Amino acid sequence: MSERKKLRKNIFVNLSTSVVLILSFSFLLFPVYWILTMALKTNPDILTYPPKFIFQPVIKGFQYILGLAKIVGATGVSAGVESWFLVGIKNSIIVVVSTILISLAVGLPAAYVLARTKLKSKENIAFTILTFRFAPPLLVIMPLYLLFSRIGLYNTYISLIWVYQLISLPMIVWIVRGYMEEIPMEIEQAGMVDGYSRIWIFFRLILPLAKGGIAAATLLAFIYCWNNFIFGMILAAVYVQPVTVQATRYLTPDAIMFREIAAICIGAALPLLILSIFLQRYLISGMSMGAIKR
Repeated sequence: MSERKKLRKNIFVNLSTSVVLILSFSFLLFPVYWILTMALKTNPDILTYPPKFIFQPVIKGFQYILGLAKIVGATGVSAGVESWFLVGIKNSIIVVVSTILISLAVGLPAAYVLARTKLKSKENIAFTILTFRFAPPLLVIMPLYLLFSRIGLYNTYISLIWVYQLISLPMIVWIVRGYMEEIPMEIEQAGMVDGYSRIWIFFRLILPLAKGGIAAATLLAFIYCWNNFIFGMILAAVYVQPVTVQATRYLTPDAIMFREIAAICIGAALPLLILSIFLQRYLISGMSMGAIKR
């Protein structure tokens, strides 16, 4: 094949690949674009068919969810200005951050033990932990509701933090365990020869080497906990419910506030975006199951 034909083939392949990637990327981003434009439209523009792609943007929806403006419903009654969005964001931050910290404190040592010990039953223990993640929320939600109601934990942060462990803890244990298994045993043996304890080796050697996996597991656990709806809906009320549930308060008896719901979706996604930006330096190595091989 001549050099000219090879060049044409490479140009065609590169161009085709670029077109496919652009189309795929546009398809994936279209829902985000649609939600963002809804948050910047007036209600008549949102309900117009065919959809309007050129419009005068307004920020009234964001002002309302932040409690900076009132909105008049179809009945002419002005709605209150209490920001359920800010209440939900505060609740979500308290519950999810506390959940992740507890899961890391418990899950990292558990992952290390499961990765390094030679117990015959360790695979059964690991699988038992994972089964908590398999269980559908509706299977455990009613027993938990009855239990928390009787012991006085219903509608508290403690109840949500407790039940969110079913989401985050198994994920952290299983993902981080895989990374720790990839760390050569010789590194720990060298530390022991130098006289260091298991605790020192765990904190000063193992955790830094597994930081990519820890970052990936933390981000995934944070996303799943942050987006959870059913636990907050059933096990909490009003001032304890997370932001995913608070969004339903913009479904009023006289109207569905499409613009405000879209605005609260954008606002609720910002913490996830910020966390992803901070952890992206570890995320690539994390999602590839670590870079350390035996």
